[in-house]
Amino acid sequence: MTDSNNKPGADGGDAVVSAFNAVGADYIFCSSGSEWAPVWESLARRHRDGEPAPKYLDLTHETVAVGMATGYGLVERRPQGVLLHAAPGLLQGSMAVHGALLAGVPMVVTSSESTTYGDGPGQDPGGQWYRNLSIVGGPHRVAQPFTKWSNEAASIHTLPTMITRAAELAWRAPAGPAYLNVPLEILLEEWDGREAKPVVPPGSMHSSPEEVDPVAQMIREAKNPVVVTETAGRETGGFEALVAFAEAWDIPVVEPDSAVCGNFPRTHPLHAGSDIEPWMDEADLILLVNCRAPFYPPSRKPSKAKIVVIDQVPQRPHIVYQVLFADVYLEGNVANTLRQLAKRAKDLDGSSVAARRAAQEERHAAEQAAVAAAEAKAARSEGVDPVLVAATLRKQLAGSGGIVVDETITHSRVVKRHVQTADPDSYFYVQGGLGQGIAVALGVKLAARERPVVLTIGDGAFTYNPVIPSYDAAKAYDLPVLIVVFNNRVYKSMNLNHRRFYPEGAAADTGEWLGTDLHRLPRLAGFAEPFGMHTETVDTAEALAPALERALKAVAEGTTAVVDVLVTR
Repeated sequence: MTDSNNKPGADGGDAVVSAFNAVGADYIFCSSGSEWAPVWESLARRHRDGEPAPKYLDLTHETVAVGMATGYGLVERRPQGVLLHAAPGLLQGSMAVHGALLAGVPMVVTSSESTTYGDGPGQDPGGQWYRNLSIVGGPHRVAQPFTKWSNEAASIHTLPTMITRAAELAWRAPAGPAYLNVPLEILLEEWDGREAKPVVPPGSMHSSPEEVDPVAQMIREAKNPVVVTETAGRETGGFEALVAFAEAWDIPVVEPDSAVCGNFPRTHPLHAGSDIEPWMDEADLILLVNCRAPFYPPSRKPSKAKIVVIDQVPQRPHIVYQVLFADVYLEGNVANTLRQLAKRAKDLDGSSVAARRAAQEERHAAEQAAVAAAEAKAARSEGVDPVLVAATLRKQLAGSGGIVVDETITHSRVVKRHVQTADPDSYFYVQGGLGQGIAVALGVKLAARERPVVLTIGDGAFTYNPVIPSYDAAKAYDLPVLIVVFNNRVYKSMNLNHRRFYPEGAAADTGEWLGTDLHRLPRLAGFAEPFGMHTETVDTAEALAPALERALKAVAEGTTAVVDVLVTR
């Protein structure tokens, strides 16, 4: 800690803002609660006096606050501040906090409690804490299962450093949200002005040459190696390093359905699709690059392949059950490890490389032909096929540097396969539960204002979102995005599971499929109209491309657009 001059009236609110300055947070994402008056007062004073402070976003729902911090962190990869209200606000935002944990996004989430309930000296915290807001064990106990680290700031003297410690923990691998309970009495207490030392980026851990060299030799000796990756693109430089590695060794790359971001160009000749199954009995070496859960069921072990795991933290502590079947671990920084292995791509067996290159060229050509055939079939279909929506979106986004945030379920494979993103940070799949997609897309747009951002979402997922608070944030903070709804008027994944579990059950006999029908919903695009947003409802193939073109034009001109597409399946 370093001393600074105390300012008149400085209290815990000033300590919080000072700490987030030290963290280097660009934004404080706040879903308002009565405990944050000290922070608001500090921000008002700093704005009045021209003193530094993170930008403050006043948001009207906890999922929006956390989701926007997640989207921003997906691109910027640095911890931001999130303020929620007491235990109820934390519980309301908990799904999104858990999603940030699964996505590996650093952030410092805070909320509050009372420790005196009006029976202590100083200002009265208010009767709501005694009657309604407090929870046994404190909110930090509530947050523990879905955060990387959870604690209480029990003293004004330790508050700033507790926030910076939370940020440092959140930033380090595996990155994720840290939680801090800041009691209201601490926020109101006089602060001596001792500010926290600025936080610096984490250092990088590297695998040693003694560890990398044997793995390079394993690759050199392999006849049929394959890379499988879920989150290599989440690491700084990971996307580019994986491309360089795959090209140096001529190794195909599989992005399974469990991939949560763009890791490798889907248009690249070495991209081997989304299905790991063809490799389970044929590959002699599988390189798992940032893979949390590559095999399903977990006991499905490759029949003959040696398995090399390349991951800074391969055993994720927040995953309940994780099976990797590793023979070798390279646990340094992933991008660095891939670059080191690429440099060792020498003295290769020309015949082995030529054979796997020819096999991959055949696979890639077959996949491209299958994609083209599926799109041609979709164009001939009656109504609007989901494949046509994804393919048309790809054409509309070509050359724009667009970013796709995906919150579809039954159409997620269609989106990945036919939108075919090819650039770093151009695709993200929402983690941890439906209902966050709009907020995550807004956070991505906040971090990448110069790039068009598109949310692809199902009608079921759309109804889980806090739509009105999300549109309010888009309007208030000038964050125009395109929302494309794949609307099949049903919770399709739920219906499919019912049919799978009970193929000859009572529902199959009577047609009474409960919990799935969404035909009763009104026009989904209509919710955006009171906000002056661009809306389209599409139910014919001929209308699709013009509608998307108009919508993207509206987004480019600064207006959020919602295109509700009534798809056939």
